Amino acid sequence: MALRHAVLAALLNGEYSGYQLTKIFDIGVSNFWYAAPQQLYAELTKLETDGLVTGREVVQRNRPNKRVFKVTETGLAELAAFAAAPAKPLLIRDDLAVKVHAVDLLDPAPVIEQLHERAREAAAKLDIFEQILLRLRGDQDEETFLRESEHVGPYLSCLAGCRLEREMRDWCLRTGQTLTERSAHPRRAGRKTS
Repeated sequence: MALRHAVLAALLNGEYSGYQLTKIFDIGVSNFWYAAPQQLYAELTKLETDGLVTGREVVQRNRPNKRVFKVTETGLAELAAFAAAPAKPLLIRDDLAVKVHAVDLLDPAPVIEQLHERAREAAAKLDIFEQILLRLRGDQDEETFLRESEHVGPYLSCLAGCRLEREMRDWCLRTGQTLTERSAHPRRAGRKTS
C-alpha cells in the first residue's frame, strides 16, 4: 500500500487541511498507517498534481489562509482499484522483537525496560482507540452501530487497532515478566535438567 491510498481513505469523509489531516492520522489512521506530517504535506501535493485530490484556498480572519483538500472522482477510482486488488500479507519489522529474539545472549535488563515502555505506549494507544470507538458509535451499542450505521469503515479499522495494541501490551507484559523471572533465577552453565 502506498501512502497515497491511506491519505485518500482519510479524506473520504470531508474536506480537510494538511493540519487537519495530520490530526486524523494521529488519532484515527495511526492504528494501520504511520506518516510524519511532512510526508502528508508532500503526498497532498503529489495527489493534487496527479488529479486525485483537489485543493482550494480558505480565507480566514485573524489567521493565515489555509488550503483544504477533497478526493476527486479520479481519486475515488484510484481507491476503488486499490480496494479491488489482492491484499498483501501483514509485514512486521519490529526492532524490539529482534532484541527479544536475541535476549538469551544479551543483558536482559534494557530489553525488559523497553518491553515495559512499549506496554505503556500500547496501553495509551488502546485508550485513545477505545475513546474513538465510543465517539464514533455515540449512544448506540456496538452491535447496533455495526448493523445500522451509514459508515462503519473507520470503526472497523479502529477495532483492528484496538486488537493489535491489546495484543502488543499483553505480549510485552508477559515477555517482560518471563525475562524478569528468568534473570532472577539464572540457569547455571553445565547444569543438567532431568
